[in-house]
Amino acid sequence: MSSPAPSPRIAVLGAGITGLTAAWHLQRAGLTPTVFEKGGRVGGAIGAVRTDGWLHELGPNSLLEGAASVAEFIDAAGLRERRLYAADAARQRYIVRGGRLVAMPASPGAFLTTGLFSWRAKLGLLGEPWRPRGPHDREESVADFVLRRLGREFLDYAVNPFVGGVYAGDPARLSVQHGFPKLHALEREHGSLLRGALKRRNTSGGPKGRIFSFPSGLEELPETLAATLGAAVRRRHEVRTVSRHGADWRIEFESGGERHSETFASVVCALPADALAALQLESAGPPGALQVLREIVHPPVASVLLGYRRADIRHPLDGFGFLVPQVERRPLLGSLFSSTLFPGRAPEGCVALTSFVGGVRNPELAGRDDAELRQIVHDELARLVGAGAPPVFTHIHRWPRAIPQYELGYRRFKDAIASVEAASPGLFIGGNARDGISLANCIESGRRLAGCAAAFVQARQALAATL
Repeated sequence: MSSPAPSPRIAVLGAGITGLTAAWHLQRAGLTPTVFEKGGRVGGAIGAVRTDGWLHELGPNSLLEGAASVAEFIDAAGLRERRLYAADAARQRYIVRGGRLVAMPASPGAFLTTGLFSWRAKLGLLGEPWRPRGPHDREESVADFVLRRLGREFLDYAVNPFVGGVYAGDPARLSVQHGFPKLHALEREHGSLLRGALKRRNTSGGPKGRIFSFPSGLEELPETLAATLGAAVRRRHEVRTVSRHGADWRIEFESGGERHSETFASVVCALPADALAALQLESAGPPGALQVLREIVHPPVASVLLGYRRADIRHPLDGFGFLVPQVERRPLLGSLFSSTLFPGRAPEGCVALTSFVGGVRNPELAGRDDAELRQIVHDELARLVGAGAPPVFTHIHRWPRAIPQYELGYRRFKDAIASVEAASPGLFIGGNARDGISLANCIESGRRLAGCAAAFVQARQALAATL
């Protein structure tokens, strides 16, 4: 009796959350993934530093359980009992207006009484459902879209700070079609943001957008996936060349100062844009097609955690944090009340605030030295939340090229990726340069990539069985 044929091998390039998720799904499907990671750690932008009771999340600070698939994935990965939901005290969100923190309205009643928007802006919102759809024949910026549908105040004091917090970007430069496709779809499908939001709220199922992390930070997720994958994750293995080898793919890589090569039935690329652009890819596609990805803007961002004695902060810190509109002309993009969000982020009697500096607005500020950055952030926290004494703890992490900006004209980058895929059977490309920048987007991207690779090798097996 012959032994069963070995399961097809699939190369996964990159051990960020997209690559690890893809490999995890492939392994569960009975395939054999091999993850190549250039560095010595997994998780990509997800990481944390723990020092004397302080926990600084270096990249993403929380995950939105906005779709049933995310909750199911976390449960299946074995992290159900580790899930740590944001505290009720963190429900409130603040926006800086006129140099002070103003709570974002969380209900229709609060919207009517809030001082964040003028009565003119509030009354103007009533006309939104009757405003015409935007142009079909041209791409529109987020700023133009919001001005057309909601008006200047909602752009300046709602959307602009939100874009600064999510993308560290500028709504005048971001494409609404690519940067915020769900927002764009509300108008296309329902003719109105308000009508569309109401209809989706009435028909949506599953989790309602709860935010969570883990006791040791989001890093627990990639570390758990890597532990499950075991020897399939190869750290310090730098891929040099990806090329066709008959019906398969050859991966040439460097490890321990030596060059090696192996063949795989399929290749999943889950690399950031810069690494994709630098990849030596030999396929039937246009030569050097992915090099255009070097042109994607990635502004620098510094994440600055300052720890204070609780008694030294006047503000109750009763919220998620605050965002800063560009029109306020302040050096911060925003701050998270990290120790309000989740326990274990600061020692007893202390609070942790994580602030973000740089982005498209002020890229030069992210490069200031540690002492200057600390002073910039502390001075702002003194003005905005009443930090009355210097911080007792500081940790700073810089991302020289942080978040890909889905700016106007971004379609050409997606088209370049699609053209390479179309000319390269068995090669699949995803990640935050193609599928969205949020952590949930990257998890979904990994699931999608795994499905594509599994379907490809299964179809090839079925074809071979008929010959």
